Amino acid sequence: MSILPSKDRRYLSVRGIAYREVEQGGQKGVILTGFPLPDGKFQVSQANILIVLPPGYPDAPPDMFYAVPHLLLVAGKRAPRATQVQMNFVGQNWQRWSRHNNQWRPGADGLWTMIKRIEVALEVAA
Repeated sequence: MSILPSKDRRYLSVRGIAYREVEQGGQKGVILTGFPLPDGKFQVSQANILIVLPPGYPDAPPDMFYAVPHLLLVAGKRAPRATQVQMNFVGQNWQRWSRHNNQWRPGADGLWTMIKRIEVALEVAA
């Protein structure tokens, strides 16, 4: 099953990011497996990150992202802000990171844009 555009698959390959393309009930997504987290920030050093792809992707932007396991900040031993909602997808209970995207450029942006947003969100999580 190939959900991602070839440019996205090429980007993931060049970056050495392991992933799985998934679908449930007509909703498509990509799971970044064993995605590295900022050193010492969370209770684990890596997580699976789910990006749900909206209809019309890549012209329509992915919005939020999701993590398994549920991430806790080492400082304060608590969940980061706006991560309390959960979503079940492909048999797993995911922690939703509510980080909205209002700057998507259709025709220019792709999965690389979303991954950069995820990396920044994880780094600045509080």
